[in-house]
Amino acid sequence: FKKGEIMFNQETIAVLHECSERSVAGNITFPEVVGKLMEVGIESYHADLYRCEKTYYAANGDSHMESESGLDPKIFNAGAVARSLDPNCVKQVLREIQHKEIDYQQFLRGILSAGVANYWVYLAGKRAIYVARNGDEYVEWFPGAR
Repeated sequence: FKKGEIMFNQETIAVLHECSERSVAGNITFPEVVGKLMEVGIESYHADLYRCEKTYYAANGDSHMESESGLDPKIFNAGAVARSLDPNCVKQVLREIQHKEIDYQQFLRGILSAGVANYWVYLAGKRAIYVARNGDEYVEWFPGAR
């Protein structure tokens, strides 16, 4: 994308909205989301589990926030985040979603109970960083990235 080019046009926003909605509905996989995001020039995204929001970032610095309004705020909120990070639990939940044993909402419930308050996904860097309330973190490389 060229400098100054408007990144988040209606078509791009529609893809971001589709990825968020289909993730919540459980009918798209993480690799499919990554592919769609890379096609529209997304470099990274941040998932705020307190607010049920994702902010998508383009290489040119543009950003766009999508609410994951399909998530029940009685279940997905700051109070659901465990007080400390349990990296082994995070790893287990990641393995379960990678093997399609759980869906996205079950994944979110699992990482919340493992102490994850938010996470960053770096598409070009092929990793996700799961962050606890106190800043402790767990880095997960995409399968086959290392």
